[in-house]
Amino acid sequence: MLKRVKKRIGFYQTRFSFGSSSAIITNLGLIIGLDSVSNAKFSIIAGILVIALADNIADSFGIHVFQESERLNQREIWFSTGTNFLTRLLVSLVFVLLIFFLPMKIAVISSIIWGLSLLAFISYIIARDEEVNPYQAIAEHLGIALAVIILCEFIGKWLQRLF
Repeated sequence: MLKRVKKRIGFYQTRFSFGSSSAIITNLGLIIGLDSVSNAKFSIIAGILVIALADNIADSFGIHVFQESERLNQREIWFSTGTNFLTRLLVSLVFVLLIFFLPMKIAVISSIIWGLSLLAFISYIIARDEEVNPYQAIAEHLGIALAVIILCEFIGKWLQRLF
């Protein structure tokens, strides 16, 4: 019985962790990349909202089609699709609020702190449930996020010099 409950909790956790980690890395990359090109809040907020809808729908649809091909039951498929979409949307909206209400430099730093903290928390919870070293999982996931941030910063500065 306990194994079944733990498996069910893991099922729900997987759905939320995928959407949130994807939204964190995508939004941080966008914020850092666009901030290094221009300091325009409007452009960054518009970019986040476009990604929160277009990329989110595409990603959720991709999960939906994949799970259909895996022949999961329709209830699981729609639950996964919905939780992925809502999780990514909510995480994206927090980034929008940070950019909208804070001065740009503070908003960028706050976004990085918020995103990396949330990613570390998710990584810890998953690692603990999977009974693996949580600090190694956190380091691995934060390393990927930091690589995206650095690459987006580089691309933004390169484009700024190019044009």
